[in-house]
Amino acid sequence: MTLPDGVARHDFDGTTSIATKGHPEYGEATDGEWRRWDPHRSKLGAMLALGMDTGLEGGQKTLYLGAAAGTTVSHVADFGGPTYAVEFAPRPTRDLLDVADHRENLFPLLKDARKPETYAHVVEPVDVIVQDVATRGQARVAALNRQFLDDGGRLLAAVKARSEDVTADPEDVFDEVVAELQESYEVLETEQLAPYHEDHLGVVARPLD
Repeated sequence: MTLPDGVARHDFDGTTSIATKGHPEYGEATDGEWRRWDPHRSKLGAMLALGMDTGLEGGQKTLYLGAAAGTTVSHVADFGGPTYAVEFAPRPTRDLLDVADHRENLFPLLKDARKPETYAHVVEPVDVIVQDVATRGQARVAALNRQFLDDGGRLLAAVKARSEDVTADPEDVFDEVVAELQESYEVLETEQLAPYHEDHLGVVARPLD
């Protein structure tokens, strides 16, 4: 597995984990400048830990949908370029603002990822969209935000089966969401994120021409 520049495997008290350099944010283990990127707390971290070919590189411009309190997006901003973090709920956005205080390249947006027209005037074209939204219509969210993605850019999505349909078999939900994604993206890789996150599917895709 090739890790992006700025992400490395690092030893924390005898346990090797992926890590970035930056201000600690959620009680993660640290060693000097390095902070552990806990894959149990981060779907993107799980995708990297499982060896998915995310195509991430250091210094990329990123749009993060569903940033919550900033656990994962803090790591993304540690090794990335300008990072736009969209979060709908006011309470976690307050925590996200604290995370951004330590990262001048992190721009929190209290917006709804289902309504990209409300932040289109702020977000520049990006190399990567990271999506982790707990809502129905996750494929539609990805399609609506495709407008921000440069040609050749990547969508890195964590599909949460229970957010689509709590009663359906997760495998069926994943099939339906991927089929809908394929209307606007070429799906390059999928992998379930267990044992880190049950009933979640990691998806790597790029926009169709």
